[in-house]
Amino acid sequence: MSITQQYALDVYRARLHGEPAPPAPGRDDWQVVRELGEYRRFRAVLAGRPARRRPRPLRLLRRLWSRRTRPHPHATC
Repeated sequence: MSITQQYALDVYRARLHGEPAPPAPGRDDWQVVRELGEYRRFRAVLAGRPARRRPRPLRLLRRLWSRRTRPHPHATC
């Protein structure tokens, strides 16, 4: 089942029970990216390291995506 199908099913069930519809998938993605950066700066301060300037969200996403798509060094092709 795709995320869109699951969302449609959740909206349908919420309507049957008279509850508010759940948020659309992807609606809060940028807020999550911002909060992740704040959390990382907070952890740096707790560890005694200087908190760096606020990174741009696109740079953070690019870095996370490159880690995800990079092949594992021990993976067999």
